[in-house]
Amino acid sequence: MNPQSDHRRQVTVIGAGIVGISCALNLLRDGHDVTVVDRVPPGGGCSRGNAGLFSSDSFVPLSLPGTLRKVPGWLLDPLGPLAIRWRHAPRLLPWLIRFVLAGRPDRVKAICDALEPLLDSSLEHHLALAKGTEAEGLIRSEGCMYVYEDAKSLADEAKSWDLRQARGTIVEKLNAAQIREREPALAPIFEHGYYVSNVGHTVEPMLLVKGLAKYFAQSGGVILQREVRYIEIGPEGPSRLITDGDDLDIDVLVIAAGAFSNRLTAGLGSPVPLEGERGYHVTIANAGIPLNMPVFANTYKFIATPMAPGIRIAGTAEFGGLDAEPNFARADVLATHAKWMFPDIDTSDVTTWSGLRPTLPDSLPVIGPSPVFGNLFFAFGHQHVGLTGGPRTGKLIADLVAGRAPNMDIRPFRADRF
Repeated sequence: MNPQSDHRRQVTVIGAGIVGISCALNLLRDGHDVTVVDRVPPGGGCSRGNAGLFSSDSFVPLSLPGTLRKVPGWLLDPLGPLAIRWRHAPRLLPWLIRFVLAGRPDRVKAICDALEPLLDSSLEHHLALAKGTEAEGLIRSEGCMYVYEDAKSLADEAKSWDLRQARGTIVEKLNAAQIREREPALAPIFEHGYYVSNVGHTVEPMLLVKGLAKYFAQSGGVILQREVRYIEIGPEGPSRLITDGDDLDIDVLVIAAGAFSNRLTAGLGSPVPLEGERGYHVTIANAGIPLNMPVFANTYKFIATPMAPGIRIAGTAEFGGLDAEPNFARADVLATHAKWMFPDIDTSDVTTWSGLRPTLPDSLPVIGPSPVFGNLFFAFGHQHVGLTGGPRTGKLIADLVAGRAPNMDIRPFRADRF
């Protein structure tokens, strides 16, 4: 079996989030027979509840020297952006050590250099992927604003902005009056800001994925809502999916199962230190205030995005393992933050959500061929940038399955780098 040929293959994709559907649609457009398998409907996982951004400037890793100094304070603050379920802490410790090591200056530079081309021109990649689908009308291109309360909080993020600008991110620096002019509903506490024009967003992340999935199915793709229980391995690699429904024979397999991917890859010779980083959002309907673009508030590390159902306030990071129940008090915190950010907002009509981001300690995803089996490919671990990097990842996987050389270096994303 030689997946490096360009003839028609039967490709099975596990995962119906933005990354999995992007892979499936690119593979289908290449002429393959493609089946998507997931236990939830398309867009029903983490893709349902994200902040909705196509943020090409989000290549700065989560681990930075300045960030690490703030972690103890965040953990002690019940309203802080980071929480660890202490029962999970012993299992998380090796991951945390890798996370700290990824914050060394040489590693930060290497991570930025690897991630930047994956996320570059995300808005354009989304527009190209969505062209002719119902998702096309859900994409906006108003840019994004980052706001800071004072000069110290701005200076604390100087390294992050230096890394962005060194790689071509064009930013417009804003004073307090310019911030209020762009977003008059913001509290008058933000003295400094940046505006980045090359950022888009979707007004409904779940419907974006559903629109792409609908087009995929109408174009001949197959979507099966089943839970994968086991992957049988034959002489040439994965050969059969054992599910809670009918079993499926495998020719080529792509694993794009988000935070649950390691439960599959570990049994296929490729264990990776993947954590489920729980995020929360509140969506505020009938908010009673205008919001023209996504706005990131540095103090509490959350973002407010204008969406069709209302204003979505998304953020926080909680590490508690894949099976821990959500703590929706974390979502209540976000509603409190919304009142801090927008004093006149009406929060009487609020819905909450929680989901698991697939996060690796070096902030880089796993994208590429399995180091063990020739008919197996990986596309997961995109942490906070799954929506941003989904279309580009899908194109890379399609190139690899077809035997085409990717037009960017994917070696930093290999599964056996740890």
